[in-house]
Parts: sequence; structure tokens; C-alpha cells
Amino acid sequence: MDTVAHILKEKGNQVHHTSPQTTVFHAVERMCALRVGAMLVCEGGVPVGMFTERDLMTRVILAGCDPAVTRVGEVMSRDLVFVEPSTHAREAMAVMTEKRCRHLPVMTEGKLAGMLSIGDVVRWLSRSQQFEIQHLHDYIVGKYPG
Repeated sequence: MDTVAHILKEKGNQVHHTSPQTTVFHAVERMCALRVGAMLVCEGGVPVGMFTERDLMTRVILAGCDPAVTRVGEVMSRDLVFVEPSTHAREAMAVMTEKRCRHLPVMTEGKLAGMLSIGDVVRWLSRSQQFEIQHLHDYIVGKYPG
């Protein structure tokens, strides 16, 4: 089955996070070093927002804020959308499309279980479709034992 849990099992469940008090400059520095496009913002271990490249561009750069003094908590996205490990991969893709978010925290029993990017989900679904296409092709050309 193609669930979020399967994607996380392959990808890993490490979540990069920062605090609302971190400066934007420091958060961007970490994002670049980690080669990630977003960081979950946590306070006391609880997710309170997400800081993304889009937040940087629209709420810091275009707003004329100084990244060296602006805090992540002032410019982060606050309306988090979560999925559970049992969520089907296609449903996770639909949530990301509908909510226009590129990163999706995964929660299980009130605890953070991982985070998916749109790239993670697209890659998984693409491979799944390739497998299905190959399976159908093999069936059509009679590659199955008789």
C-alpha cells in the first residue's frame, strides 16, 4: 500500500526544526547547510508553525525586514496542516495541492513522526506508477508464467 508511513520508512523521519526566537538569518543559514526548503517551528517540542523559502521571500525580503533581527516566529506560516502515517500518498498529495503547501508534517498520537516534501510524494507516486505500468506491460505481452 502507498501510505505516508511507507514513504517515511524509505526517506527517514528526521525533521529539521527551529524555535520562534531564532533569527531569520540563522534559520536560512541552517536551511542552506541542510539543503532543505523549510523548517518546522517548535516551541517546547510542539509544532507552532513552518518557516519556508516562500515565507522568506514574501514576509522578509519583499516586506523589507532585516533577516539579522527578524525572528522566525514573526514571519512563519502558522496554519499547519498535518497528516497521519496511515494517510494514503495520493491523499497527502491532494492535501498539499489544495492547501498550497510544499511541506507536510506527519503526526501520530499527538507526536511528530516525520515530514514530507512535495518532492518526496511525487517521487514515491511516480515510482509506484512506473511499477504498475511495467506490471501491466508484462501482463499484456505475456511475461507471466502460464
